[in-house]
Amino acid sequence: MLTALVRLRQALQAATLPLELPGAAEARVSRREMIDQLEDYVIPRAMTIDAPLLAVVGGSTGAGKSTLVNSLIGRPVSQTGVLRPTTRSPVLVHHPDDADWFGEDALLPDLERVHRATTDPEALQLVASDTVPAGLAILDAPDIDSVEERNRTLASQLLAAADLWLFVTSAARYADQVPWDFLRQAAERSAAVAIVLDRTPREAAETVPTHLARMLASRGLKDSPLFVVDEGQVDDEGLLPPEAVAEVKGWLDALAADAEARAMVVKQTMDGAIRGLARHTHAVADAATEQVGVHRRLREDVDKAYDDAIRQVGEASADGTLLRGEVLARWQEFVGTGELLKSLETRVGRLRDRIVNAVRGKPQQAERVTVAVESGLETLILEHAEAAAERAEASWQSLAAGQALLADAGQDLGRASRDFRRQAERAVREWQHDVLEMVRTEGAEKRGTARFLAYGVNGLSVALMVVVFAHTAGVTGAEAGIAGGSAVLGQKLLEAVFGDQAVRSLAERARKDLERRVRALLDVERRRYTELLDSLDVGADVPDRLRDAARRIDDLRFAAAQDTTK
Repeated sequence: MLTALVRLRQALQAATLPLELPGAAEARVSRREMIDQLEDYVIPRAMTIDAPLLAVVGGSTGAGKSTLVNSLIGRPVSQTGVLRPTTRSPVLVHHPDDADWFGEDALLPDLERVHRATTDPEALQLVASDTVPAGLAILDAPDIDSVEERNRTLASQLLAAADLWLFVTSAARYADQVPWDFLRQAAERSAAVAIVLDRTPREAAETVPTHLARMLASRGLKDSPLFVVDEGQVDDEGLLPPEAVAEVKGWLDALAADAEARAMVVKQTMDGAIRGLARHTHAVADAATEQVGVHRRLREDVDKAYDDAIRQVGEASADGTLLRGEVLARWQEFVGTGELLKSLETRVGRLRDRIVNAVRGKPQQAERVTVAVESGLETLILEHAEAAAERAEASWQSLAAGQALLADAGQDLGRASRDFRRQAERAVREWQHDVLEMVRTEGAEKRGTARFLAYGVNGLSVALMVVVFAHTAGVTGAEAGIAGGSAVLGQKLLEAVFGDQAVRSLAERARKDLERRVRALLDVERRRYTELLDSLDVGADVPDRLRDAARRIDDLRFAAAQDTTK
């Protein structure tokens, strides 16, 4: 069981539930309380099952908890007063022989152990007293309805770490809602509870206890002991007369003296706590499942937006779309199209040599084509990057979780990055340079030929770019339009120098290099979204881990119950 409880804690710690979904805030609170209960009570108690029984004294503001504790001990050990809040630092009183049980590796390990009076809510004051019987420890907790949130949180934490709840209320406030919320939780957990009705006037000594007993019975606590402490004067040390607390003290002493009775109290509370943890784990697992689903959808929406952009850039840079406008005009200037293209449209099959001889391109004209290609390709990439960012943002805005992530992103994710244009310019120039190097390397053995010299490296690299931009257009011969004809012309120029097979290889390498660079550019943009998701630590395996841990605990509880019936 101890191993199963540790695994449950690990699974709960992994279930961070970071996305803002309906019900997520409540699930996070429940998860935190479960982890605290495991760390503060269940796991330490499972490791030290023979430790003294811990009775936590809790209740509302002004109920007289500290006065009761001091009176049970027989001397002031916990601060009292009329100013609220009074109990800030919890005080644990134990028999001197039991001191070793309450080190920082035991119950409530997050609280620093001190041996002096303090108001530090992060400390646990330990007080050794011979008036507390061995086998029993009494802890005075802050008010459950304190005006200070830290006190309320600590009170809840301490009550969750109790073997026995000694719940103190008063004749004036026993029907208040807050105490009953805590008692309802105790009933749900099957925790051992005893009620002390404090400061009870003589005239209410029968009616109020009777009414309180009926309320307890109706809320599943009919077996909880109910003690009445009459309203009375305190002495100079702030202690009630011994006879006023004799019944409560006698019951606690008897419990401490009976090892079997103590074990039954611990077992009752532990069984209830473990059963409740296993049950509530399934609710956290359901919340984690929702987190995984929404997290996956957010990622899929981003991936779709940017994968579509990559695909669309690839299509537009291969179907002749770029061979228009400025790029087409500069290319026509370079190859001196005019009559050449007109002839090409009618007699493509016989014109390779005529094409070669007709080209009159000069270096500066090739450079103009390069500049036009650079501008057109940069614009194409930027347009699709902007469109992908807008689509991704719109999909996230449709979900509350996405809205919260966008609000915390620290940048406008609905637009391309500020430096994206500069990055795109660099990528296009580097691609053009690589195309130039491909042509230079491929033509290393052909530099002395007349045809190579006629075009030069720049001219041939421009022709290769044109071929890349129209390789899926499907245009040939007389069916070619202007863009298609430009591509065919570029291909024929290259084939005249390098041959058919080499041109196909060059074009394929150039296309793949461009695709790689476009993907790298847009993947950087994509990561603005995906890094937000990656930082959330939403584990896809967490729901199954939680459910497996809860089932393992239930199996062990069932097996233990079967053993006791044999």
